Amino acid sequence: MIITVTLNAAIDRTVAVPNFRLGHRHRAVESRTVAGGKGINVARALNRLGRPVIATGFAGGPTGARLLEQLREEAVLTDFTRIAGETRINMAVIDPTSGEQTEINERGPAVSPEEVEAFVGRLGYLAVGAELCVIAGTLPPGAGEDLYARLVKDMGDRGVPVILDAEGEAMLAGLRAGVAMVTPNELEAEELVGQEFGDRQDLVQGLSELVRLGAREAAITRPDGCLAVIGEGAEQRFVEVRTESLEPVSTVGSGDAFLAGYAAARYEDRPSADCLAYGVACGAESTQHFGAGMVDRNQVERLIGEVHVQDLEVPAEV
Repeated sequence: MIITVTLNAAIDRTVAVPNFRLGHRHRAVESRTVAGGKGINVARALNRLGRPVIATGFAGGPTGARLLEQLREEAVLTDFTRIAGETRINMAVIDPTSGEQTEINERGPAVSPEEVEAFVGRLGYLAVGAELCVIAGTLPPGAGEDLYARLVKDMGDRGVPVILDAEGEAMLAGLRAGVAMVTPNELEAEELVGQEFGDRQDLVQGLSELVRLGAREAAITRPDGCLAVIGEGAEQRFVEVRTESLEPVSTVGSGDAFLAGYAAARYEDRPSADCLAYGVACGAESTQHFGAGMVDRNQVERLIGEVHVQDLEVPAEV
């Protein structure tokens, strides 16, 4: 099956507040509370897409127990390592009149070296039955910036490719460990390669740099799709995958839905370009729902026909 790893899981509360203004009292018109964290959002979407998935990571305290109970209610298989600290709670405020969203994320509980080793051992056990592993989100305090690199290498040694979606030094370390695919957004990619992107040529150079840093393939996600480098050696291609933006109900978690779609298609051994197209369709469809990781499989299949894949011209220096 597919493993998703969420080391800094959360209970995510999303509220819709029309005409939201700081410093004023408001009434929410809609709210949703779900188990969250990027990897959990990916697991939820994979489950709704009908792919076999198990969610793992750290969970602690009453909030952690609540998180696991919610995943059980959604029929998402779990195998979390329990920790002494309390799982965090995040808040997102969406203004449906403007489409703007404001997020307030807690830092998360610290983990001990013993808890980290317990998780690493558990993940190695799960890897025996895994075809693919998705590692996503931030690291909790105490985990060490090299933990993602360690997990990428360990899974690679076991023959399980890893898709990584993180940021900062943890992402950079994972890149250098030889990750199979990375999916940063533009801002995250700019931070990784150390330059701002002004046009498509800059994006192509950024993708090339991500590969130079260690990724076998890479995609930089954008609101209307992604730019990606796929294949290796003589088969390497730079492509743009995009679709028309839909009027969003909420964009919270659309990147996680993209990642789930890509993983779902890769699990079925589809060509890389098709995996990206399926991911873009999932990301677009997810904006029609209130809550991260919510996708409608039938609507995704309908949207696939509206996703366009085209090869990009690559500058000679790239």
